[in-house]
Amino acid sequence: MNTAAQKAETFRALHAAPGSFVIANAWDAGSAKLLRGLGFAALATSSGAQANVLGTVDGAVTRDEALTHAKGIVDAVDLPVSADLEKCFADRPDEAAQTIAMAAEIGLAGASIEDATGDPAKPLYDAEFAAERVGAAAAAARKVGFPFVLTARTESFLRGTTDLADVIRRLRAFEAAGADVLMAPGLPDLDAVRAVCAAVTKPVNFMAGIPGRSFTVAELTGVGVKRISLASSLFRAAMSSVMTAATEVRDRGTFTYLDHTLPASEWNRFMVR
Repeated sequence: MNTAAQKAETFRALHAAPGSFVIANAWDAGSAKLLRGLGFAALATSSGAQANVLGTVDGAVTRDEALTHAKGIVDAVDLPVSADLEKCFADRPDEAAQTIAMAAEIGLAGASIEDATGDPAKPLYDAEFAAERVGAAAAAARKVGFPFVLTARTESFLRGTTDLADVIRRLRAFEAAGADVLMAPGLPDLDAVRAVCAAVTKPVNFMAGIPGRSFTVAELTGVGVKRISLASSLFRAAMSSVMTAATEVRDRGTFTYLDHTLPASEWNRFMVR
């Protein structure tokens, strides 16, 4: 197995290579092995998928639960894994930084910190304080002993703040604070994605998974995106298939879904690699 340092170096190299790459979001060890077998070079967790696996909703998972879940994926595959750590389970910059240090300790190659507060009355941290939190997280990442990749994301478009100029100001502040990758989920169109990519010098991650606002890899590469993540979309696709199959059995008493599933022997090939 590669060490955490080797995985982090591989992950950082993906961001420096020409073109773009897709980082696939796994939700457990089995899905991680499947995605590895399909040829993805790096994986990420999804806070939404993770929460659903644990039988709850996004935002209701504890730091210990999130890190335990992420470690199961890290240990399952010999690939770099980046964790979706929401707001790093803290408001204070020093406590957010501690989450990043803990993430590195379990072998993650990277992680994200976002500016969503979790408080509906005030969905986003003030811009200056949000940048301070990113700065503390970046300082912690630099101390881990290997090139841990910190992603800073503004949740503006997902929380009702659709001022692109403000989004760009936040991302520039996060870049100045030391983030390695920048992210603004929910951008409405390719022009907005292009504007974000042109406004910063660090790699930009685009989050696919929103109907109508998920563009092709070629389109995203063309406007300057470096990394494309899939959020909880693969998990939702898998569970949608489960729902369709189970509904057929419940309502019709038939099993035609079996005609479209791989036999266990085929699935097992992915698990033992």
